[in-house]
Amino acid sequence: MTDDRMALAELMQKAGDGDFLRSVAETVLQMLMEADVEGLIGAGRHERTAERTTYRNGFRERSLDTRLGSLNLRIPKLRQGSYFPPFLEARKTSEKALVAVIQEAWIGGVSTRRVDDLVQAMGLSGISKSTVSKLCKDIDERVNAFLDRPLEGEWPYLWLDATYLKQREGGRIVSVAAIIAVAANTDGKREIVGLHIGPSEAETFWSTFLKSLVRRGLKGIKLVISDAHEGLKAAIARVMGATWQRCRVHWMRNALAYVPKGQSSIAAAALRQAFLQPDAETAHATFRQVADQLRPRWPKLAAFMDASEHDVLAYMGFPAQHRTKLHSTNTLERLNKEVKRRADVVGIFPNEQSILRLIGAVLLEQNDEWQTQHRYMQIEAMAELTPTIAEQLQPAIPPKAA
Repeated sequence: MTDDRMALAELMQKAGDGDFLRSVAETVLQMLMEADVEGLIGAGRHERTAERTTYRNGFRERSLDTRLGSLNLRIPKLRQGSYFPPFLEARKTSEKALVAVIQEAWIGGVSTRRVDDLVQAMGLSGISKSTVSKLCKDIDERVNAFLDRPLEGEWPYLWLDATYLKQREGGRIVSVAAIIAVAANTDGKREIVGLHIGPSEAETFWSTFLKSLVRRGLKGIKLVISDAHEGLKAAIARVMGATWQRCRVHWMRNALAYVPKGQSSIAAAALRQAFLQPDAETAHATFRQVADQLRPRWPKLAAFMDASEHDVLAYMGFPAQHRTKLHSTNTLERLNKEVKRRADVVGIFPNEQSILRLIGAVLLEQNDEWQTQHRYMQIEAMAELTPTIAEQLQPAIPPKAA
């Protein structure tokens, strides 16, 4: 405590300095942390006592942005256990990633006016390029370890969805697709298993991504659920030999595009009849019956139904307990909203790596949260997957040689 009083006395002598208040704030907060640590370990600095539980182990630097400016704090580290001051909020990885992307864009001179305003509001204008590089490196290591981790066990279900983002490339702004993959294993747990950034949705783009998942250990896929992305269906057959389920929500939207807006509610009610059936055989029969009923009135809608029958009803061949989560990509809806919310803050990403950094950090945190929740799929129904009725009705094309 004597040392603390001496530190304050020295500051009082510098009262005329412009940085006086900021220095006082740093010293007071440092004193609070030292007092917290003394209580936590049961002894003061260099004090010998039977109540001591562990020893100090240096410090770690942490800046705190305030109205007085950026305060440089030294948070005490312990040999055993950990300490984090209660007046600081631990930053999530996704928040660090967002700050890093904003800083990177600003320093690189490719930021938008929105990013410039954020830099000023967050007090980040004085940040150095080396500091940003170090922050990016720390986040990239965690994100890459998550995205490249080995996948163990069997994964019967795989959901894929694409979110479109803007990126600077060669002095121009281009739209890129960020593909997110979520899979459920035979324990009924779901995990985010992959993220891929690319310029298009051609078959080669999808095949590259799916092959990377297979190399990491993704196996046992029975059903892949996605929207009707160009080239994806062929890539699934070529790489995985699995059945494809076309997202029912997107399918309904596409189907109603063939109907006048004033008639869409009537058409939607008719189309839903097939989805209300208890089994695959009845669902297919009802689907064809509805298509024939609508054919005289809306021949293009009927032709669309003829072409997409097996794709939109593929989930009916799987366990009834799982079907509510298999007919669409709704399992990714909340995830995509969070991704877009963070991406909209940046607006235009400076490069592809910055997209992987931010989106990967969001996915990492969401995946950790999922692991603490209850099973996503009923584990009892997993035993019904071999063989599935879907495989009997619509045999999947065996994987072709790459």
